[in-house]
Amino acid sequence: MFGKSSTPTNNFDTLISGKAEMVGDIHFSGGLHIDGKVYGNIVADDESKAVLRISEKGAVEGEVSVPHLIVNGTIVGDVHSCEHLELAAKAVIKGNIFYNTIEMVMGSQVEGRLEHRYKSGKGNEKAKMPKQVTKEKPKSQLQITDESKLSESTKDTKFTAAPVTAAKPGLDMAKK
Repeated sequence: MFGKSSTPTNNFDTLISGKAEMVGDIHFSGGLHIDGKVYGNIVADDESKAVLRISEKGAVEGEVSVPHLIVNGTIVGDVHSCEHLELAAKAVIKGNIFYNTIEMVMGSQVEGRLEHRYKSGKGNEKAKMPKQVTKEKPKSQLQITDESKLSESTKDTKFTAAPVTAAKPGLDMAKK
């Protein structure tokens, strides 16, 4: 973004569209690009080189804990970036920032403390970040890679997802 390619990837696997609003925590690895609104914490998987990019139209209300972060939108909540943080010209952070390296362009705004926290003192060991989440990521039963471990009755089972409805904070779904 600023002339150097300091983030590990430009490949963003997941996109939250400008027409989308999500309520709840997001756990991810790889690349996540946000053009919409997220009401919840965003947490990168441990030992990943995850990159979160929040565009000029994007907004997050919650704590962000990722290795690489590029912000040109708004975050209301604390930010933890153990590798690299870039604040572009229209970035607005309303919360404390805990970082290893940071780049700030003129025009970016921070309402909170800046604290250089994530220094790795032991060679290439990655610093550990806090994981403030409202609900822990469940252990998935669908991550079986060896089909020999499946029973004969399970091999032919079809899985279907039930529809999930999420409400914006402050809305009462019972009034519908």
